Amino acid sequence: MARLNLVIISGLSGSGKSYALKAFEDAGYFCIDNLPPALLPTFVDLCNQQHDEIANVALGIDIRERVFFSDLVGILERVKTLGHLVQLVFFEAREEVLIRRFSESRRPHPLLPHLPVLEGIRFEKERLTELRRQADRIIDTSDLTVHELGELLAKEFQRESSERRLTISLLTFGYKFGVPYDIDLLFDVRFLKNPFFVPELKSLPGSDPRVRDFVLTEPDAGAFINHIETLLRFLLPLFQRERRSYLTIAIGCTGGRHRSVAIASHLCESLATLGYEVGIKHRDIDKT
Repeated sequence: MARLNLVIISGLSGSGKSYALKAFEDAGYFCIDNLPPALLPTFVDLCNQQHDEIANVALGIDIRERVFFSDLVGILERVKTLGHLVQLVFFEAREEVLIRRFSESRRPHPLLPHLPVLEGIRFEKERLTELRRQADRIIDTSDLTVHELGELLAKEFQRESSERRLTISLLTFGYKFGVPYDIDLLFDVRFLKNPFFVPELKSLPGSDPRVRDFVLTEPDAGAFINHIETLLRFLLPLFQRERRSYLTIAIGCTGGRHRSVAIASHLCESLATLGYEVGIKHRDIDKT
């Protein structure tokens, strides 16, 4: 039987549990929110049947579940006796911080929605006293931004299986067919000389060595590539620091067949040498 690494996420409403679960997902964990504690042993059995495909799991346990914490500690002990690593992480924050967060979101407290937020906070704290006492790790998010919380969780819980770099997708397109909407960065290369107006190159795609040489040997193209590579060497580690998993970079020219394809193909090679996973898609290369 494979050894499961199981992190249970619980704590006070408004303390950052939902964001914490997203941070675990970014770190490579299989995540489920609001799993009833009684189903935990069955869930562990199902994970074991996946033959090591699921090794790291983060589960959110919510006080709003009718089947609450009365049996949770006992259930976790049963899972531990099977040889699995189990950690209970409790999130909390100061009362004034929780009140401010509820005020900013304009949401009532989930336990006492018709009463002042402070009453709901104190009622919840009282109900969770024993669970907090049982926690393996208590994290106070009062003075943490969401980014700082993500970095904290990544340092403490990131597993070897999740050591992956930012995945980059390069997308070429033609402006005359419309600008793609699902992108993060966009570069326009219509200022470069167009092979479309060279008779022997017009029918060839930008992936053809003759077209590529025509585009890349132009001085403006070389200067543009140098600037873009410098910019990306600066930006990509920052995107990765923000726990981004994917980044789409679009390169556009008039028809999406020549200049954008040549430039993107060169960038694909240079980014791969930096250790990033890079894919490339030519949206309009076959359009006329």
